[in-house]
Amino acid sequence: MNILALDCAVTRISLAVKTESKFISSTYDIGMRQSEILVPSIDELLKKADISAADLNATALTIGPGSFTGLRLGISALKAIELAYGVPVYGISSLEAYAFPYKNLDYPLISCIDANKDKFYCRITDGEKCLLEDGDWEVEKIIEEAGKFDKALVCGPDAEKLAEKLNAALPGKKYLLPASPAMTAEALIKITEELINKKAEPLKDFDGPVYLRASEAELKLNSTIS
Repeated sequence: MNILALDCAVTRISLAVKTESKFISSTYDIGMRQSEILVPSIDELLKKADISAADLNATALTIGPGSFTGLRLGISALKAIELAYGVPVYGISSLEAYAFPYKNLDYPLISCIDANKDKFYCRITDGEKCLLEDGDWEVEKIIEEAGKFDKALVCGPDAEKLAEKLNAALPGKKYLLPASPAMTAEALIKITEELINKKAEPLKDFDGPVYLRASEAELKLNSTIS
């Protein structure tokens, strides 16, 4: 099975292609330049894998939460492949993808992205149990939920920032960090394989990114209407 996966939820873009015989990945941590590199990077990965977009069986991406710009770019690129070649697109929670590499550890997992304004996009899981669903949460709420256990692993692009806040607020607890960032696109491929085996539905034509927070334009529009 040939699968292309990409994570554009934050400025650190992760891409990977898996075929029956090859696995090729790349990561770009170059700031707000996703629009310049995304499509050429996809083309380069497919070329190295000796396949074309038409040879793909599925694509996958982090569907959100995350950057408005990055999420739109990612879904636009994969929807274009779907429209051209009929390749289904699987959308996966960014926070689920960031936690996936650590799911077999015997720790509760706190997956996060800095949402600014003293808030984080965050989910907390303990094994198969979801203790805090994906949300745009105040730090105080995350501290309240994280304080229910003595030790947890904090993961995701902004894990260090959140772990610092948790350790300061809850000095009797331990909030640990991975030794290095995980390869998100590889996690997306593995999750997608599981979804396909379970015969899960790919994204519908009208499905788009999950933002969790209104954009500045939406906030201004709502304030004008009200």
